[in-house]
Amino acid sequence: MAQHYDKDFKTHVVRMVLEEGKSATQVARELDIPVKTVYGWIAKYKENPEHPFVGSGHLRPEDQRIRDMERELRELREENAILKKVIRYFANDRR
Repeated sequence: MAQHYDKDFKTHVVRMVLEEGKSATQVARELDIPVKTVYGWIAKYKENPEHPFVGSGHLRPEDQRIRDMERELRELREENAILKKVIRYFANDRR
């Protein structure tokens, strides 16, 4: 069964390697996690140190902003379609 680790744990593991100078193998052995996992976390961290380990429901701020804007656009289009139907209804009712 795949183990899931939170962002803080992953960051702690990466810092043990990058800042404390421990080897990835040593850290993996100490924490009983696969060394391949540690190397993967290090690579992800180096890709984007400000917002590493996105996923599992977490997005980078710019991706979250895009998602929010898309949701708002979808809602505005729905409201606009409803308003057009209401206008047509009242325009036909006045005749």
